[in-house]
Amino acid sequence: MRHPLNGHLWVALLLVAAACVTPSGPDVQPLDAQVLAADSRALAYGRTVDEVIKHPDVRDKLPALFGADWTPAAGGRGQLATGAAAFFAKGGALRMVRVAGTDYIAVTGCAADACPTQRVLLLIREGASQLLARIDDGPISHYYAFSYGSQSVPATATPAIVDAGLRALRSAGSPYPS
Repeated sequence: MRHPLNGHLWVALLLVAAACVTPSGPDVQPLDAQVLAADSRALAYGRTVDEVIKHPDVRDKLPALFGADWTPAAGGRGQLATGAAAFFAKGGALRMVRVAGTDYIAVTGCAADACPTQRVLLLIREGASQLLARIDDGPISHYYAFSYGSQSVPATATPAIVDAGLRALRSAGSPYPS
């Protein structure tokens, strides 16, 4: 037999949890982002997504960017069963985006047989000094950052930067291959 207080206890817990959520403040505004006119900078590491991820300036940094998620999950190490590399199987157009005054090469791709649900956006700052990424693995989005030198980005800023770039790309049309 259920105790009648159990239902009330759950309601009280839900109210307390809801009270802990704070509304977005003025410092949580979306970052300004725009797609730039096509120029040669977008092709600095290759003309296709495959060429970009195999370019020596990018290729060697991808395992550092994605960590255990770069290769298929082995022994429960990574969060992605197929590994991040599989999300670049089908590449989209290379574009330039400006987010909060910084220009990035935007590289999009998706898993060969799952474009609607398994997508990647990779942002590469000039000189490949900074790589930021978002992988959509079904309903879950994973964010990644790699940088060296004075180009480091706080981990808390990565989602805001990548999401702003993605919004700009979406406003210019579908950024992902179909």
